[in-house]
Amino acid sequence: MNDFEVTLLISPDTTKNDHINILEDFKKLVTNNDGSIVGKEDWGLRDLTYKINNSKKAFYFFYQINITGKTIQSLKKSISQNEKIIRYLFIKVDAHDKLPTKMLERNE
Repeated sequence: MNDFEVTLLISPDTTKNDHINILEDFKKLVTNNDGSIVGKEDWGLRDLTYKINNSKKAFYFFYQINITGKTIQSLKKSISQNEKIIRYLFIKVDAHDKLPTKMLERNE
């Protein structure tokens, strides 16, 4: 198992129920591929550096997951099929940092 950090950017046009459904689908996707979620954070609505699909903001969600590297491509393929997720980023790390992250501390 490898450690990954995942950031999901969700369209600002979505509702709280949409967030719950999208994040539940992501959790099922990870667990169905023999992975586990170590930690998660909701970074909230933040400004984008540049417009994506005519949006200047997006909801940011951060995850720390353990999963085999071979399954990342199938995760990316499934995530890219969801139109409400406007961007995603997977980063392989040696070890997970302790939560809360600095991004969350800035919000408080």
